[in-house]
Amino acid sequence: MPSASCNGIDIEYEITGSGEPLLLVMGLGGQLSEWPPDFIEQLAGNGFQVIRPDNRDSGLSTAFEWEPPSQVKSVLGALAGRPPKAGYHISDMASDLAGLLDALSIDSVHVVGMSMGGMIAQQLTIDHPSRVRSLTSIMSNTGARDTGQPSKKLLAKLSRLPLPTRETAADHMIALFTEFAGPHYDPMEHRKILEPSVERSWRPEGTARQTAAIMASPDRAPRLGSVKVPTLVVHGLVDPLVRPSGGIATAMAIPHSRLVMFPDMGHDLPRPRWDEMIAEIAANAAAS
Repeated sequence: MPSASCNGIDIEYEITGSGEPLLLVMGLGGQLSEWPPDFIEQLAGNGFQVIRPDNRDSGLSTAFEWEPPSQVKSVLGALAGRPPKAGYHISDMASDLAGLLDALSIDSVHVVGMSMGGMIAQQLTIDHPSRVRSLTSIMSNTGARDTGQPSKKLLAKLSRLPLPTRETAADHMIALFTEFAGPHYDPMEHRKILEPSVERSWRPEGTARQTAAIMASPDRAPRLGSVKVPTLVVHGLVDPLVRPSGGIATAMAIPHSRLVMFPDMGHDLPRPRWDEMIAEIAANAAAS
């Protein structure tokens, strides 16, 4: 896979299809290899050139070395008004993507982000508005501490899971998704993606650093009011990890945005909703 030097670090990426460029941004700890292949092909079949990067500290992109707090400490500290110290923020991750576009000689893209990727996509649109043609934020939030936060019940369950090793990493991720995915979640299909991804890269400390970056970053809502591009917000009504209030708050913060909420979607991409979701993404892009 190719990589590009962006802001002094290397960002690994992969491109599928041809047409209008669409930047697909993965969530916390995820790799570009964890997007469902059929989802990528379906986007490409709708006339997009799909660009998937590994975020910094994940996959094969540059790993950092600063010592992060545990994910639980980062989340609980931020919710208590004590955000963690972090060596980078969501804004730095957004700048990486602007640098990737420079390296690829692409002036502007449609950007679609999932979970943490939605946060990065929002920040890219805020900080680099000329680089974004349309924005889609999926199962994400504005960074406010009073909306879109995990349920306490879920945090308690996740905190009791044993720490994974490389050998148990796929099982651990399936255990996580079993807690926060929706009713269409298929662990066997997910395992087919997870096991090669763990073989490719496994960076638990990188995931902890990304968590600290999320929790140390400010609320984007005040600046989201300046977003001018067509914006789609997608969320699941049964998402306990980024609760539905996160999607509602995002849509309320962005003028003229469209909010689509699926009753059978948790914190995952339910295959039965792909047709609707991708049609919405394409319609949002066409409005730019």
